[in-house]
Amino acid sequence: MIIKVLLTIVFLAVMIGVGLYTRKQASSVEGFVLGGRAVGPWLTAFAFGTSYFSAVVFVGYAGQFGWKYGLSSAWIGIGNAVIGSLLAWLLLGRKTKLMTQHIESRTMPDFFGTRFADQGLRIAASIIAFVFLIPYTAGVYKGISTLFEMGFGIPYEYCVIIMAILTAVYVILGGYKATAMNDFIQGIIMLFGIVAVIVAVITAQGGLSEAVSKLSVLPADGSTEPGSGSFTSLFGPDPWGLLGVVVLTSLGTMGLPQMVGKFYSITDESAIKRGTVISTIFALIVAGGCYFLGGFGRLYEPVVENGKIAFDSIVPAMLVTLPDVLIALVVLLVLSASMSTLASLVLTSSSTMTLDLIYRDKKSLPGEVEEGAIDDIVSEKIERRKVVVMRVLIMFFIAISLLIALNPPTFIAQLMGISWGALAGAFLAPFMLGLYSRNITTASVWACFIWGVGLTLVNMLLGNPINPINCGAIAMVGGFPVVWIVSLFTKKMPKNVVDAIFECYSIP
Repeated sequence: MIIKVLLTIVFLAVMIGVGLYTRKQASSVEGFVLGGRAVGPWLTAFAFGTSYFSAVVFVGYAGQFGWKYGLSSAWIGIGNAVIGSLLAWLLLGRKTKLMTQHIESRTMPDFFGTRFADQGLRIAASIIAFVFLIPYTAGVYKGISTLFEMGFGIPYEYCVIIMAILTAVYVILGGYKATAMNDFIQGIIMLFGIVAVIVAVITAQGGLSEAVSKLSVLPADGSTEPGSGSFTSLFGPDPWGLLGVVVLTSLGTMGLPQMVGKFYSITDESAIKRGTVISTIFALIVAGGCYFLGGFGRLYEPVVENGKIAFDSIVPAMLVTLPDVLIALVVLLVLSASMSTLASLVLTSSSTMTLDLIYRDKKSLPGEVEEGAIDDIVSEKIERRKVVVMRVLIMFFIAISLLIALNPPTFIAQLMGISWGALAGAFLAPFMLGLYSRNITTASVWACFIWGVGLTLVNMLLGNPINPINCGAIAMVGGFPVVWIVSLFTKKMPKNVVDAIFECYSIP
């Protein structure tokens, strides 16, 4: 216990120290939200990866889908690396950086409002982002607290509150630069931690071949006949269900405000190329390792609550027998993953509410003449006021998600499915197509917002006849035909405005 406590105290002290170190760079909106658009490839790549993978993945998804699909759940991690990281950086990295800088966009809702010349889109997108980031945040709290309860014996409620306070402190102090620097430190812990934990768990089962052999003789769900081998087969017992999880967790990164925002802040195009490689390798090790580890979950006795398997307890059950030093490393691993994700979520939510709802500046499109220049002194005061409001909203957002986390309505995986399904279902298609095509109309963006949020809410109100995971995947993929078809039959934006926006790609 002394080892675990000391390591955790040192870790938390470093996080707070980084917040204090970077606080001077967080005095302006540009500095607080985007790190001055001058964050290097290593920090950005690790920020992307650590925001991507949290306790939701390590505890919730690895446990639930490792139990359902066995070793084939490793495909989820591979999909996360290839689609969620490599493809996301290749498709969005350069174009997002150039266009958002050109139209002076600081948030994803701001992008929609400026790119499609409709401030109503900006307001709607900010409300969607704020509302649906809350269940995801609650899921992260729940995952990290489950591990803390296992490692330290501290009641769940206390764990949740402590994590909320600590995350708020360093984000409020240092803004995006603090989160990026902490993400780098946390990312290194995650890389070493996941490798060490996998080796320890496999060794405890008698080695890899012995662990796979034990898994291969387990009967499939609903069967008593041993030796089916379904949990060690290439695509597992439910290939279509597995595909749905791959789509949700991989495509989703391209439509989530807290993920896409990383491309706003990176320094230049050469940094994007290096960041692509770093981020992909990071995702392959961390995500691939998490799901591979979860694939052995059936070798451990699950916790049953009210006649149902408590999926969120599977990974803690695998780890509870490890030596104290390794449990301390696991706690730091999950703490690192979760605090980075929480920081990204609360910063995204507070900046969106501040910049896109409370202080909604009138913006000129590229090629238009800006009216009424503001005095520099007045402008500086407004900027400082915005940063103060963002800091207050960080506390507000954490408080709301904390209330949900103290009484979570469902498993972690379902919380994330609802959040990612609505957000990426609404944002993914219009954001990506808006970067590439001049023919996307404002009406098609509205249609996709209605599609993504509407499908998620209707499914919830009907009692989830479609599994929230699969519903989220359908929402994401279905957004592309919605945007494309509606764009064919609705009014196009003025050509001169669109041409001015797309000039950014030809500027040397």
